[in-house]
Amino acid sequence: MSLAFLFPGQGSQAVGMGADLAAAFAPAREVFQEVDEALGQKLSTLMREGPEDQLTLTENAQPALMAVSLAVIRTLEREFGVGIERAAFVAGHSLG
Repeated sequence: MSLAFLFPGQGSQAVGMGADLAAAFAPAREVFQEVDEALGQKLSTLMREGPEDQLTLTENAQPALMAVSLAVIRTLEREFGVGIERAAFVAGHSLG
């Protein structure tokens, strides 16, 4: 069986993105905290609570999508032992 990782691009952002993942897994929470610190803003709050018109701005949407993608990867690696190196295929759209 082959494993593939697919990453979404801009236009896939939505208020609440990553919230369930962060609630369930510490590695995801760590990624969101790292992103907040690196950007010097609470992007994770904007992702979780909106407002949607601010989240859809390119300067917010792209880092938000990247943060969720990284949170998924880190969670898969640490919680389930599934690293991206096991993927036979990796694809994405735009930023993905």
